[in-house]
Amino acid sequence: MIAITELAGIGRLPARAGRKAGGAGLARVRDRIEIRGAGTSVDTLPFGVGDATAGAENELLTIVNGPSDQVDLAREVVESNYFKNLSRRAAAGDASKSLVRDIEDFLADNRENAWENSWVYFPADLMTPYARDVFDGDLYADKRERSIRRADAGRFEIQRNGMRCIRIPVSYLLKLALADAISVGRETHAAIRSMGERLMRHFLNDNTSPETFSFHTVGSSVEPGLGRALADETLRRFLLVQLLTMYANDKFELRSRGQEALVCLAPHTPTRQKRLNELVADSFYRDLFMSPCLSGWDQGQAKHNYMILCHEVLSRSRLNTMAKLRESGILARNLITLPTVSNTSLANNGTHISLGSRRLTALMAAGAGEFTAEDEKRVGDLVVKIVEHFLPLFVGTYSAAPYRLDFRDFHPELVLGFLPHELDFTHLRMLWRRWKGKADLKCFGVPLTPFGPRQLDRFLGTALGLRGDWIPDQRLIDYLVAPLSTDHSPALDGTLGNDSRLKRDLAEMGVFDPRMSFYSLYRQRRFEQMGFCGFEGRHYSQFGSIARDMAPATDLQRLITALAYRYVLSGTVTHADIPDTPEVESERRQIFFGAAIGIPTFFVHGRTPNRFLQRILSRTGRTRDSHRYPGRTRVYHLEYRRALTTVLEEDAAELIEALGQAETIRDLRHRIESPDKDSALASLLAGIRKEGGASSPLKVNAETFNAATERYYRGPQLKAFTGEALDLFDRDLRELDARVAGGDDEGAVALRSVLNGETPASFLATVRETVLEGKASQSVVVKLVGLMLLVIRHHCKSEGRA
Repeated sequence: MIAITELAGIGRLPARAGRKAGGAGLARVRDRIEIRGAGTSVDTLPFGVGDATAGAENELLTIVNGPSDQVDLAREVVESNYFKNLSRRAAAGDASKSLVRDIEDFLADNRENAWENSWVYFPADLMTPYARDVFDGDLYADKRERSIRRADAGRFEIQRNGMRCIRIPVSYLLKLALADAISVGRETHAAIRSMGERLMRHFLNDNTSPETFSFHTVGSSVEPGLGRALADETLRRFLLVQLLTMYANDKFELRSRGQEALVCLAPHTPTRQKRLNELVADSFYRDLFMSPCLSGWDQGQAKHNYMILCHEVLSRSRLNTMAKLRESGILARNLITLPTVSNTSLANNGTHISLGSRRLTALMAAGAGEFTAEDEKRVGDLVVKIVEHFLPLFVGTYSAAPYRLDFRDFHPELVLGFLPHELDFTHLRMLWRRWKGKADLKCFGVPLTPFGPRQLDRFLGTALGLRGDWIPDQRLIDYLVAPLSTDHSPALDGTLGNDSRLKRDLAEMGVFDPRMSFYSLYRQRRFEQMGFCGFEGRHYSQFGSIARDMAPATDLQRLITALAYRYVLSGTVTHADIPDTPEVESERRQIFFGAAIGIPTFFVHGRTPNRFLQRILSRTGRTRDSHRYPGRTRVYHLEYRRALTTVLEEDAAELIEALGQAETIRDLRHRIESPDKDSALASLLAGIRKEGGASSPLKVNAETFNAATERYYRGPQLKAFTGEALDLFDRDLRELDARVAGGDDEGAVALRSVLNGETPASFLATVRETVLEGKASQSVVVKLVGLMLLVIRHHCKSEGRA
């Protein structure tokens, strides 16, 4: 067992640990931001009392329901030159006829008529003049100059069924629907229209999926409810998305033309999209699914080209994992299943929660030179390293992405995803061995992995009763969330430009591209780039409930970040305590990835140079020396999480009291001690099991379970999220009505203009069920959109953002 006997607590360290390299610089930073008593004052701590702001970005899944002869995706495949050329070559014997049949079967075998990430089309004359102006403006190559149109503008205006139609992804449809809804019918009140125009830029058209980001940041003036305030803002944004989807289905006649749009939260690439990706060329896949970036970017086509670059690089990067698997000894034979040359990871969806510090932002904005970009980077990198040790607390606890794998799926070159680029060989081998031990792969007590030929693997799995496995968060494995540093280019050593140097190294290895933004689990948001000082948590997949899971997760992220600053600015933890080597980086991240896979234990070197991890492990129970890996200590994930919670309770006690986060810690304890009942994963599994009619994931095959997962996200959970948002909307309307009752200011006049005397809450009660079912009429939705914009306007003003 690892033990640091001289340490009674993580906050009391040997004097040498806090007075090493950078100590003078940190002392200057500490004095500048008025930290008193060696970092013990919670009143002046970054991200502490009265200092934190928060915002979120949500990636969404779009679905178009309808028959194949009406939905754009199916028509695009059938009518494409790619498919026509393939058919001709197959007829001439120059290409496999089975590939043509597979594509035809894909199009025909869609019993639910659900087409994920399809585009839509509708007659151009259905838009209002204002919406048409917005659309025309977004077709410029540079929206700031508005001189020439994008070279691909012809993609979005087509002739179909003898009509001039607009053809766009659903992600951009949301923005057009908002533009149309605030300009349809009689004159919209100026307060409503101006808010709608302002919010249009918050509907991004990026990657494959739509993205929305906070209409306003929430501040710590709402203490102790920063997390709840952000969850509420997210729910309002989510409800507006649902209203705009209903509006588009009616106003643009999508539903009547056999292409009903639906937008939901779902964490991983849909199974059918993965299947189509296996059947078509990578360039054609990009034509079908890569967003044209019409909204949110001044130079949309340049951004679209960047997304093409990302797809090409990630696809190549995934192929290059096989060389590392061979070098690590995991691939021991020549027979492998070659991953497709086109990767679908950009279609994974998550939530990014960003925190900002008012105090640090003000210091950087002052430009006095006493708190510089170098200081920001030096401290920020160390904070990131500290926070990474705590991230296993979030996996499955507050968000998850459960996924089923059959025996025939268990090729390491497939299921290990991007992990060969994120862990060193030692930790990768140990993780793979533990995963095989956890999964149902054993024949006579020996783990057996598939051989390659699909028919043989299917037969073996069935004959031997090998069921495979399920994992708590597949999204974290299926995406390049955090590339490993190299020996000569650490990502978090506190020096400016370190990420650029690492990207160049990774580019030479075929892992990344210098032109891409660097990926990380907890990303520093630097003042020079973002206009504020803060951090973005990118480790969230699917919440079981936005109110119940996102709110405490935000509060916990804020508490850990504030504690990390306290460690750094008090000199308790330095960069020397967490060395910047690939081995040390991999050692802490293996814990995070192991939690995502659901393996019960991990192994740490008994003499790890990571002193911060040693201190955590000194609080961890049930550790023992490993028999299989001499010199290493076996640690249970559950015990590690318990130790992290103890660290928070003891080292952040003053912060917990000052921030009013005692309930957050109690809730965390419940989630850790009763994961089968209180965690986000438990909530998601309960809904999926009910949808799929199985008592556990392993009772059904992967296809059945994963299909049930997708139905749950776009069915019962979508309805549950909408219900949460409507409950909040009802409270918002009652508060807004009481605030402006009898008044004659702009807000009161605008509210009366929407409903002509009817109270907002009673109106919502009469239409609630139609909204829950996604069937509200255009006239009802226009009123609801107006009311929602007034509610958002009120909260923007409360946050000083109006």
